[in-house]
Amino acid sequence: MKTFSYLILLGLMISFLSCKKTEDQSILSAANDASDIILETQRFNERLKSHLDAVSNKDLIALKKTMSPEGNMQLLLTGSEIISSVDSFIRFHEEWFQDTSWTFDTKILNSDVGRDMGLATVETIYKEPDRGGKPYFNRMKISYVLKKYNDEWCVISDHATSIEKTGDKK
Repeated sequence: MKTFSYLILLGLMISFLSCKKTEDQSILSAANDASDIILETQRFNERLKSHLDAVSNKDLIALKKTMSPEGNMQLLLTGSEIISSVDSFIRFHEEWFQDTSWTFDTKILNSDVGRDMGLATVETIYKEPDRGGKPYFNRMKISYVLKKYNDEWCVISDHATSIEKTGDKK
């Protein structure tokens, strides 16, 4: 009977220790996942900043490097049809970049990054020194969607909405 009691006690101890090990592994796994999410969020935000800087600097080469290698892209602007490819997006920016007088200041407000896709909201202040004889500004909120291709974040969607701009009635 004593041997049987020892066997039960030994079984309970082994069971407890294996549960403890599984719990420790779960904690370690969760810590690694959190670390991965932080790293991916940093990489995501760095790529988005590169994209925003390329627009601010009117740099088509740098801009194209931030885009999907598969050519998929959606640009949604108020009062315009959807621009639905990287090539169309670049052509749109070629025309816009010809005017070098405007400025485009940005601030990333937030981002939500998953394993392969992420979403960010950016505040942008767009200014022109002279539009029809007067200074012009447009404060916008822009949502960006980035998707990971070959371990690189790439912009696949840009949806801008004006919050306040020159000429708005208050």
